[in-house]
Amino acid sequence: MTKKPDSVSTLVLGLGNPLMGDDGIGLAILNRLRAEWEFEGVELVDGGTWGMQLLPMIEDADRLVLLDAIRTGAPPGTVTELQRDELPRYLSHKLSPHQIDLREVLALAELRGRLPQYTVAIGAEPERVELSLALSPTVEGNLDEVIRTVVDRLARWGCPARSRTVTVDA
Repeated sequence: MTKKPDSVSTLVLGLGNPLMGDDGIGLAILNRLRAEWEFEGVELVDGGTWGMQLLPMIEDADRLVLLDAIRTGAPPGTVTELQRDELPRYLSHKLSPHQIDLREVLALAELRGRLPQYTVAIGAEPERVELSLALSPTVEGNLDEVIRTVVDRLARWGCPARSRTVTVDA
């Protein structure tokens, strides 16, 4: 897919491991966005645990929203939005190429001058990251607030959303 020079692409990337409880919040948010909202000019992608394979998508985007569990030390379920300069980005020594995580991907994109200027991470403080297919009740209970934060951020970037929710007349 060739990008038009005057087009603006917005990538929303759901991250995490849905087999590890609250670590799967990024994908839970992504699935809710897909089911409940319609966007124009926004690509919703399941980044799961892809690691370095995410680099081309990130570098091709003009605007990037990362959906993930975000540890800040706040109470579990606290919704957080981190701006580009607040995101951890660094390269570190690895014992295996299979240890690549998002910090290295962001660091490499920045090193190459291709990390989108408009980048944010939106998510919630995890309560438990352990083998489980379900989010904790605390984190699950704050999904609506996280989704509102994502939809509001996209609207401020000029990507308004339309709810798919159908109201039934009584």
